[in-house]
Amino acid sequence: MAGVAYTIFDSMVGRCGIAWSDDGVLAVQLAEARELQTRGRLLRQFPGARESRPAVGIETAIEGVAAALSGQIWDFSDVVLDLGGVAAFDQRVYETLRTIPHGETTTFAAIARKLRASGAIQAVGRAVRHNPFAVIVPCHRALETAGDTGGTCYNGGSVTRRRLLSLEGAFAKTGPTLFDVLLPPRPRPV
Repeated sequence: MAGVAYTIFDSMVGRCGIAWSDDGVLAVQLAEARELQTRGRLLRQFPGARESRPAVGIETAIEGVAAALSGQIWDFSDVVLDLGGVAAFDQRVYETLRTIPHGETTTFAAIARKLRASGAIQAVGRAVRHNPFAVIVPCHRALETAGDTGGTCYNGGSVTRRRLLSLEGAFAKTGPTLFDVLLPPRPRPV
């Protein structure tokens, strides 16, 4: 792919990668167990990409991803994405994902309803799972069903959805469950 550059950068979860073109960010690769794996996964997506020093807009995206991976709130609305190879429906899903507030979640079904495509739950799920813009487009905030925090997005590396939501404090906002309220606490053995 001509005109594609990438760099590897430090974050609290390990060495991540980002690829870009003149039109914007093409992909964010979250840290794998080893930097070599992170780099390899990014280069498999963009064979022929050249390692390069990031331009100002890309530096800002890197700074934001690193901040978000340390639990800070970051506004990615100004980060330009290169959506040239992304299907139109997936673009709509990613636009919707970018509106989910920090520390909150929604479901694939709710996204489909918001897009006025309630029969497209599986298509929403596919778009979420294949999101190349990890963290910038917060696919970790979209759950198959309410409370199901398993899994990760396509470029999630070894960072799980649960870990990203935990960094955002999503679990701290949840109170006791119905079972916690209805069932009396068990006495502790002495």
